[in-house]
Amino acid sequence: MEHKPPTATIEAAHRAHLSSLPFDDTRDFEDADRGFIAAQKPCVITAADGRVVWDNDVYDFLRGDAPSSVHPSLWRQSQLVAKQGLYEVVKGIYQVRGFDLSNITFVEGDTGIIVIDPLVSTEVAAAALALYRQHRGDRAVTAVIYTHSHVDHFGGVLGVTSQADVDAGTVAVLAPEGFTQHAVQENVYAGTAMTRRAAYMYGAVLDRGPQGQVGCGLGQTPSLGEVAIIVPTIDIRETGETHTIDGVEIEFQMAPGTEAPAEMHFYFPRFRALCMAENATHNLHNLLTLRGALVRDPHGWAGYLTEAIDTFADRADVVFASHHWPTWGRERIVEFLSLQRDLYAYLHDQTLRQLNQGYTGIEIAETFAMPPALEKAWHAHGYYGSVSHNVKAVYQRYMGWFDGNPGRLWPHPPEAIGPRYVAAMGGLDRVVEIAQQAFDDGDFRWAATLLDHAIFTDENHAAARALYADTLEQLAYGAETATWRNFFLAGATELREANFGTPTQTTSPSMLSQLTPEQMFDVLAISVNGPRAWDLDLSIDVTFLDTATNYRLTLRNGVLVYRRTDADENTAQATIRLATKVRLLSLAAGDATSPGVEITGDAAVLEKLVGVLDKPDPGFDIVTP
Repeated sequence: MEHKPPTATIEAAHRAHLSSLPFDDTRDFEDADRGFIAAQKPCVITAADGRVVWDNDVYDFLRGDAPSSVHPSLWRQSQLVAKQGLYEVVKGIYQVRGFDLSNITFVEGDTGIIVIDPLVSTEVAAAALALYRQHRGDRAVTAVIYTHSHVDHFGGVLGVTSQADVDAGTVAVLAPEGFTQHAVQENVYAGTAMTRRAAYMYGAVLDRGPQGQVGCGLGQTPSLGEVAIIVPTIDIRETGETHTIDGVEIEFQMAPGTEAPAEMHFYFPRFRALCMAENATHNLHNLLTLRGALVRDPHGWAGYLTEAIDTFADRADVVFASHHWPTWGRERIVEFLSLQRDLYAYLHDQTLRQLNQGYTGIEIAETFAMPPALEKAWHAHGYYGSVSHNVKAVYQRYMGWFDGNPGRLWPHPPEAIGPRYVAAMGGLDRVVEIAQQAFDDGDFRWAATLLDHAIFTDENHAAARALYADTLEQLAYGAETATWRNFFLAGATELREANFGTPTQTTSPSMLSQLTPEQMFDVLAISVNGPRAWDLDLSIDVTFLDTATNYRLTLRNGVLVYRRTDADENTAQATIRLATKVRLLSLAAGDATSPGVEITGDAAVLEKLVGVLDKPDPGFDIVTP
């Protein structure tokens, strides 16, 4: 794809950033290189069928000074995050970085190793384990710890152990209470929409290079291999809870509702090492990710960081996390964790202060300034989450989507408002003319607003499409936040080429198999096309033979309701007996003939239910109507 060069406006901003940011502070480069043992050469990992699931070598262009097409601060962050290989955190704790969006950590016990957060996919986790064993010996895996419920911290579990070893009790799996529920729910309930938007957020299909994707701030990008899950065998429920695994004592701190709904920190007394999961990394994180999620609680997040400082800092020589590089030394640990705490507390408190003065989220975000100490700290910069969209997230958490202005209570949707704006401005050609002037003046935000209306008036207007793509590209070049850059470039790519759909999938048979019956019924309820089901009045018993449980489903008024109750053929229009709960998924897909499915009563009732279930669209449009 042809990329346009940065304009004079972007080049001037680039020079200003170079002169204003503390590039003389190089401690992060020293820390990122500390403990280096060996790199993977080449760092290209393939699946069994030969498909490339990870290529870190594609980022070799991240050398030297930042080009004007990349914010110099983001270029610096990407250089750091692209470093790959095996590193010693302290003697006995090792990390492999640069094999995925996240880190994998190996803690040496008396007989084997404890694996922390086995990356996104099987293939990269297996490659990381092989690199560790190549340099530290062929130690058996004795336990796996999931720090929290996001897929980049559990999806590669089959690369380091097996369900058989876990079932046999050879390998323990530890996770915070609620892990499985949240891990499955996030990837299934709104999974299709989140994954489609994640393709924008992570720049999955973008060209790699100075005018393309340079990373995502938290890591470079997610791997594309097999995603799986093994259900924890030990749920961590309380702060202060301790477990000894393979001779290694671990002290846990619960941190629910922070970066993930189920998350925890933990401390290793033997190694004087503290793991902060994903709650203290070398960037400002998201309070609301651009892919979509529940709004996170920055007040609680800050509180758990304070608790971690008070509980562990005096006993820790190193703090490490599931992304980025560690921090060593008590004073630096306290400084790092305190600034990270202040980052989320300040965002929370100052947004609340201003919203109570009547300012809206977008108004607060426009003028919000961070304290000088946080501006100076590289790890407080918004490479993954921005101050702007995090402030809006805090506002949304407390006040919702409505800003209180009645003129904005019931606006037209984009398809309706776009033509009205275009007509008011004198037609499409005139709108493009005004947008071109804004572009030439360096007002890319206004140009993008105008061209958004133009595209939602006529998505095939060639001049509007071309200028809109050019505008988004310039916005990308100026963005310090990698996810903003990727969103802008993804939009430009689809405007210039075609809808690239959803190139990655976070669900898998093993993950779907962990859905509870209630969650499976929730998935069905979410899929019901309400208007098509208005006139249906259905009652179906679903019996799972392996657990001897039955659920009564009713569909009325377009709402699917389920209750656990005894089967009753006298009141159910049909009864479905399933050998296992997994058969329900194939049944919902319209396969009523496969083994393990028995239907009695009126089989047409099932056909009516399946007939009103919509399939999600993984390729829905974003920048065009």
